[in-house]
Formats: sequence, structure tokens, C-alpha cells
Amino acid sequence: MTEPGNPPANSAVADWVGKDAYKYWELIMQLIEQSYPSVFTPEWLYGGKKHGWSLRYKKNKSFCTLIPEKNRFALLIVFGTEERGKVEAIKNCLAKKTQKEYDQATTYHDGKWLLLVIDTDRVVKDVMLLLALKRRPINAKDA
Repeated sequence: MTEPGNPPANSAVADWVGKDAYKYWELIMQLIEQSYPSVFTPEWLYGGKKHGWSLRYKKNKSFCTLIPEKNRFALLIVFGTEERGKVEAIKNCLAKKTQKEYDQATTYHDGKWLLLVIDTDRVVKDVMLLLALKRRPINAKDA
């Protein structure tokens, strides 16, 4: 996962993050595709030997990045100024752990960088709520 060259195969991601984390990796990818059909073409990015490979979802602007880490799976969402206001409005709906991670996330010139370890169904629910603030799900009007 840290070697340059070709992006990792699914089996390499599964081996790297572990069986339980890989279930969440697949679930997040499936939920994004269901909520945003044909919107994103995930793109593997190589961040150098230190950071290795990550899978970015982006249309015109960054949506989220899936980061396969050794024995765990993390997801990065960057919130711009307007989006941070939306997060503040729904923050009480998020799990306490997610709220704490959001509050402690570093804000850079391009936004607040929230990195969440995806290890429970509750975090998956929070991620999907947060992603819906960045881009309205295509199937939202049907709900």
C-alpha cells in the first residue's frame, strides 16, 4: 500500500486494512454509489512512501477520500466555510465520538479536515449524513 506503481487491487486493500475494516470499506463505496449513482469515478492517488495510496471521490470539488491504513480504514472529508455552517446545524445528530473528532479537526486555508476511522455502523451513518451536506444525494428527493 506504500509502494509506487500500480494502484492496489481490492485483495491488497483487504489484506492491508483487515477483514472487519474491509467490510466497511466496501459498504462506504456501495453507499456512495447508491446515493450518487454515476456521479463519481473514484481515483487512486499515490501520496508517497509515507502516506501510500488513497481513493479519492471528486467531481468538480473534493467529496471524500478513502484511506486504507494498516489494520484500519479512515475517511477524510474536507469542509469549506459554508459546509462547516451546515455541519454545526446538525452536529447534535452525530455520535459523540464524531462530534469530538470534528471539533478537534484542524482547519487549514482550504477547509476543516475531518479524518474519521470507520469502524462501526454508527460512524458509517455519520459519514453519510456529513457527505449529504457536501452534496445532496441524488435519491434524496425520493425519500
